[in-house]
Amino acid sequence: MGAAFFPVFFFTGLWGAVGIGMPIMTPKGPHQNLIRCVLMLTAACCWLFWLCCYMAQMNPLIGPKLKRDVVAMIGRSWNNEILEH
Repeated sequence: MGAAFFPVFFFTGLWGAVGIGMPIMTPKGPHQNLIRCVLMLTAACCWLFWLCCYMAQMNPLIGPKLKRDVVAMIGRSWNNEILEH
């Protein structure tokens, strides 16, 4: 299982629009630079958080917990003998 192209492309475009497009549309005022900085940092942090969560699902650290009889049934259906330890 690997990364699908569409979700990575979609969310990169979405957060790119927030981080690049929204600062362009900020109103003139004394806090314009602060608002731009907040928008760019928000977009970068949200995109990075999403990317880490998405990539963590590709190789999870914790797998499903299977009961002994389920493992034996899977072994029989795959023609693998389960060795008792």
